[in-house]
Amino acid sequence: MGSNYTKRYTVEFKQDAVALVDSSGRAVTEVARELGVSPELVPAGQDRPRSGAARRADQR
Repeated sequence: MGSNYTKRYTVEFKQDAVALVDSSGRAVTEVARELGVSPELVPAGQDRPRSGAARRADQR
């Protein structure tokens, strides 16, 4: 019988994962494996959550 438990991650965790991909130059799958999460959790391309700095730059 399967578990009914679903892991949930904060927006900050996801943003940090994306920042790690961006700053390290490593593949999404490699970073996801290191963090122990699914690669789908670390979005690629324009669907990624943006950092606070990027949002502030857009507001100017």
